[in-house]
Amino acid sequence: MTVLVVGSVALDSVETPFGKADDVLGGSATFFSASASFLTEVSVVGVIGSDYPIEQLEPLKKRGVDFSGLERAEGNSFRWRGRYRHDLNSAETLETHLGVFSRFSPKIPEKFRASPYVFLANIDPRLQLDVLEQVEKPKLVACDTMNFWIQSRRPDLLRLMEKVDLVTINDAEARQVSEKANLVQAAQWIMARGPRHVIIKKGENGAFMFTEDSIFFAPAFPLENVFDPTGAGDSFAGGFIGYLAATNDLSDANMRRAVIFGSVMGSFAVEKFSIERLMTVTRAEIDQRMRDMRRLVAFEEALPA
Repeated sequence: MTVLVVGSVALDSVETPFGKADDVLGGSATFFSASASFLTEVSVVGVIGSDYPIEQLEPLKKRGVDFSGLERAEGNSFRWRGRYRHDLNSAETLETHLGVFSRFSPKIPEKFRASPYVFLANIDPRLQLDVLEQVEKPKLVACDTMNFWIQSRRPDLLRLMEKVDLVTINDAEARQVSEKANLVQAAQWIMARGPRHVIIKKGENGAFMFTEDSIFFAPAFPLENVFDPTGAGDSFAGGFIGYLAATNDLSDANMRRAVIFGSVMGSFAVEKFSIERLMTVTRAEIDQRMRDMRRLVAFEEALPA
């Protein structure tokens, strides 16, 4: 099953306490694709500038990522420069240059329109709504957003929620959009607007998946070294949606497994800059980390008499 992702393909310059990297592959669609393509084919719709080093996408192409929907426009590519201090949960944005991304208007190629799984990465909700007008009855549509869109495009975001099956959002954004301090109430508020599932990400503290009937929690995998958290959320989403597409099973039990797989892929993403670790991870490493995650949360139910 193919996954369609619409989002940013960017160049990042990142500084952490453990090193720095300049003009490396970044952007929501890039991290998502690097993660999801481990299990399934991925189709990307986005835009890059005339300065983009297109040859650096070759490893993703070899992994089954289709970039025929990636538009190349005259001008500069989307670039982000940020810095993380010892609190790796939040980045300090030093520079943002949207370049050609500021004029981005998604055009879904005909061959992508029947994609059964669609991920609307973090872009203007008006553009996300436009994508939904171009696709043909997908089995699952998931979307991401951020505080800027919640504040500046709230009516459009609420219209989008009516049309998607699943929302991924971090805890601060969930509280912002719902105006609820309690995350359970925040998730219920979001589901009342349309989505059947809400995933609330809590960074190094894991992620919750809410449905009408259940709550599931997956811890973040405990790592000895976190090198660069940029793209962790999009890598989580790629692993989650990629797992669902590969299994083509939307049962509650399988979606829980997909959350765990997303957490595992997110844990690999932060071990090196850019998508470097996601491109070298092996099936054996993933299988071992999945087993470690199972042991991490396993316990005996019986209480003493």
